[in-house]
This record gives sequence, C-alpha cells and structure tokens, in this order.
Amino acid sequence: MFEEIRYEINAVEIDRCKNIGLTSMMKGSASIDAARAHKLENAGWSPVSENPVIADDDAGGNFDVYLPLNMILGFAEDYKKVIVNVKHELILTRARSDLNAIIQEAPAAGQAAEAFKITISKIEWCMPYVHLSDQYKIQQLKYIESNPAIKIPYRSWCMYEYPALPPSRQHVWSVKTSSQMEKPRFVILGFQTNRKLSSLRNASLFDHVNITNARLFLNSQYYPYGNMNVDFTQNQYSILFEMYANFQTEYYKKNSKPLLSRADFKNYMPLIIIDCSKQNESLKNAPVDVRLEFEASAPFPPQTAAYCLIINDRIMEYKPISGEVRKAT
Repeated sequence: MFEEIRYEINAVEIDRCKNIGLTSMMKGSASIDAARAHKLENAGWSPVSENPVIADDDAGGNFDVYLPLNMILGFAEDYKKVIVNVKHELILTRARSDLNAIIQEAPAAGQAAEAFKITISKIEWCMPYVHLSDQYKIQQLKYIESNPAIKIPYRSWCMYEYPALPPSRQHVWSVKTSSQMEKPRFVILGFQTNRKLSSLRNASLFDHVNITNARLFLNSQYYPYGNMNVDFTQNQYSILFEMYANFQTEYYKKNSKPLLSRADFKNYMPLIIIDCSKQNESLKNAPVDVRLEFEASAPFPPQTAAYCLIINDRIMEYKPISGEVRKAT
C-alpha cells in the first residue's frame, strides 16, 4: 500500500525503504523464525502460501496492524540507543495502486474481477520516550554540552529492480556503484514472473525461473567462489536452501531457526542469499562496482522481473546541541 518510507531527524534522511512489501518479505523470510511468525501476524505477516487464509478482518473488510519499524528499516533493527534533542519525522509515500497488496479469486468466465478500494482511516506512530533519573540526566547533560558528534551505525536495506529480463538464459546486471564504506555485506536476489500488479497472483512470493547459477561481483572479487550447479527440474537446490538457512547465523550471530521448510522455500520463496560480509578491507577510497551475473536452464519467461536487496553498512552522525546531522566519512 506504500511505495516508500523515509525516516528523518532534523529534516535529514537517516534511512529509507523502497518497495516496502517486497523488501520486508525478502528480508523477513530470511530473518524471522517460526517462533516469531505468529506474533508478527499482528503486523500483517501472513503464512507463506500462494493463497494465504487471513481471517482477521470483519464482514465490512475492516482491519488493523501494529507494524514494528524494524521489519522495514535497518536503522530501527540495529540501532538501540537513545537519540537526544532532535526532531523525528516519518514520511510515507502512498502507492499509486493497491493491486500488489491484495489477492482476488479468479472471476467466472465472462465476468470482470470484483472492484475494490483500500481506505486508510488512521495512522499512528508509537515511539518509546525515555525519562532519565536526575543522576543520569546530569551525566547526559555533561556529555552533550560539548556538542559531540554521536555516531549512528546500522545496516541499510536498499532494493533494486530489473523490471523485465530479456528472454535469454544468461544475464549481466550492473546494479550500482558504491563507496568502500557502504559496500554490500549481504545480497538477496529473487525473481517474479507475472506477479506485479496482478490481483490474481500473490505479489509477495517469488519464482525460481529455472535458475542454475548466480554470482555477485564487487569489482574483481566474486561470491560465492564456486558454481552453484542448481537444477530445479531435477530437485537440486540444496545449496540455495543452505545459504538461506545460514543467514541468521551470519547476520545475527545466533543459532539459525529458518522460517521456511525446504519444500516451502522451493515453491514460494526460492531466494538466493549471498554472504559477502568477509572482504578485503585494505582499500578505503576506491569505488565498488556491484554486478550480478546469473543464468538459467531455459530462457527467462516473459514478464519476469529481478529484485536485488543489498544490505550494507552505513554510519550517520548527529550533534545534539547544534542539531547538525550528516553522513560519517
């Protein structure tokens, strides 16, 4: 329902999320474990299925959700400290169409699909507010009186879309050029065929498009080192599921409890998660060209789009007295 969300302090952008539905789905399916899945139904998270059953609205179609920002913004997930003496703003950009947010049953022959409209009647932003005891308030005031530059480190999620792949078996996608400080640490690649703006297809799921190999290039360095040798026609995709299952361990440094079973991964969410967090850090100033090369066992079907979610480090800093906010260099 929303195309973009931006979080700003003192009118300076800290973090943003584009294509919110797919970004939260790609990141969430890799991050969420089964124990949290039921709790996040309160945030609108539905079971991973082609036709999920959601029985929480009433006869009039009314519904509400309580959506944690850490499902949408990397800043909200990573930064856990208090931010002092700044103005917070959350800017929401409404999508031009709600077709990606709904699933309709196919109409009977000769009949048109049922007309619908989603009306948002109220939005509230709930933010925790910290009251300090006198002892800690004095300590804080002494710290900020010199107007120090306070760093805000986090991992940003940036979505890139290739809207229509050519009908070939191989493709090279020059995604972006980044700085050394914000070079990718994880890349999640997914494909969709004829799902965008189709009310009869679940726009939150992905298709394997008979992918056989994918490789991420950061200048001349590439990940993974070897070929994947995937073949969905022969039920050979264990390396992709292993990369998916290992994400929680590498990203959160905890034991992995993947949300999806192997079968659900294949049928609904065949994402390619590339861990490039371990890199040569000796170069500090050279730009980084981010490129993806992938191939399939058959030409990509018509209306196939590719989506690349890049997770990279970012450091902002602010000065609590002067109100200055800028990107750290």
